[in-house]
Amino acid sequence: MFITENNTVAEVVTSNIKTADIFKKHGIDFCCGGGISIKKACEKNNIPYETLEKELSELSSAVSKAYNYDGWKLDFLADHIENIHHSYVAESTPLVLQYAERVAKVHGHHYAEVIKINTLFKVVAQELAAHMKKEELILFPFIKQLVKADEAGVKVNQPHFGTVNNPIKMMEEEHESAGDILKEIKKLANNYTPPEGACNTFKALYAKLEEFEQDLHQHIHLENNILFPKAIILEQKNKH
Repeated sequence: MFITENNTVAEVVTSNIKTADIFKKHGIDFCCGGGISIKKACEKNNIPYETLEKELSELSSAVSKAYNYDGWKLDFLADHIENIHHSYVAESTPLVLQYAERVAKVHGHHYAEVIKINTLFKVVAQELAAHMKKEELILFPFIKQLVKADEAGVKVNQPHFGTVNNPIKMMEEEHESAGDILKEIKKLANNYTPPEGACNTFKALYAKLEEFEQDLHQHIHLENNILFPKAIILEQKNKH
């Protein structure tokens, strides 16, 4: 959809539900007050139209690239996971929590599943926040140490957790737990299909949950299938 300042907020969100997050960020009501033009909404909220236009057009031109993750150095891959996926979780979590809370409050009496979704997402949000801290403060720095030691041809000191296998095993168990919760959310959300006639916040919640799950799948794939197995091999090499 080609967006102009005369389009209403509701039209834009209806054509691409992902734009809801941009409006939400700027405090623009896309749900019940979405009948006004984007230009009016900007004036009302003291936002330069150009700012919003830029963000909306960037969203529509965002293309996901296929990278050869397997060929990357492990320290670079760890940084990528932190900068892309950890940042995504940190930025998206408050938004999903807001949507889930609002939908549960407004529609919970009619759709009991959204109350359960709200509760489950709070659990997974807490789990992931703690999980990512452990990776950023303990596991990733050690993997980077292994890479540097390998390049310099020196041995690393044994870490307090014994071997890299130990935190990896814990991270993999936590991945499984987060994956299971999101699977349950997906089931409750009927494969992220909002009910007939659902309001835009309801639609935005399900769209964001689906995006969140997809990002987490990619995030876990990069760790479980590439970063972790290679870190184990690198540590073995360092010992010999």
